[in-house]
Amino acid sequence: MNNTALPRQYIELLKKSLVNELYIENEARILHSFRCMLNGLPLNYWNFFNIKKVEDHLLKALQDTKLTGASVALLHFAPDGSSRPAIELRNFTELSHSMIGKRRLENIQFCIETALRDGIKGDLIETGIWRGGACIFMRGILMAYGVTDRVVWAADSFEGVPVPTLKEDADLDISRNVLPVLAVSIDEVKELFVRYGLLDDQVKFLKGWFKDTLHSAPIEQLAVLRLDGDLYESTMDALIPLYGKVAKGGFVIVDDYGSCPPCKLAIEDFRSKHGITDELQLVDAHCVYWRKT
Repeated sequence: MNNTALPRQYIELLKKSLVNELYIENEARILHSFRCMLNGLPLNYWNFFNIKKVEDHLLKALQDTKLTGASVALLHFAPDGSSRPAIELRNFTELSHSMIGKRRLENIQFCIETALRDGIKGDLIETGIWRGGACIFMRGILMAYGVTDRVVWAADSFEGVPVPTLKEDADLDISRNVLPVLAVSIDEVKELFVRYGLLDDQVKFLKGWFKDTLHSAPIEQLAVLRLDGDLYESTMDALIPLYGKVAKGGFVIVDDYGSCPPCKLAIEDFRSKHGITDELQLVDAHCVYWRKT
């Protein structure tokens, strides 16, 4: 593995670009504008060009989102002074190409670099890719180190999260009717890969619900399996066909373990059923991973 300064510098730049850290002031300007429109406040040039002074707290909150993957919720204030999060604006205020934050991107980097260093064979996959940021990052790491014998698999319905059908998912409906921001077309994702110069034969797309695509996917072995399906059903639909393909010494990353209770339950049930005792390692408040032994 080529571990010189240039690949690492490229990876750091790619990371910052994917979470929109490079243009964070412009993101603050957009959020400032939305907040003014939402609450009938005036917009003026001085505030726009002095955003660091005007929106100091907002910038600090944005900096936290770039690290942790949290969301900034704009508030709508009623005449009586009460407020509520403007959830309907999420479609317009989720601006980054990845919502997972730098800590979870760094975890992906750690797992891939460890697999390369230790000679763990296999491809890389994310199940549930949203705008494709994590998969773009995976492909960028392979390119940075000159790796040409591994594929990045990008698996998604490209129609958002499915409507819950299992009792375990009954309290978590984040389908496109509720959160349309999560439904990103495959053409939009491919166009983002093109922007980063990373769409090539080492990227393969698996379009459709996991239950319909992953059992028959032509994947022989995996070094990194990253799960981001939110629901119990989606997590199981990825684990059941793919876990056996994770090489010994490979990694399983669970994006939603701490934030989506049905996902956590699926992981606990699967690990218990299959006698998996490999230690769960904490990435952040949302994400865990383990190394398959």
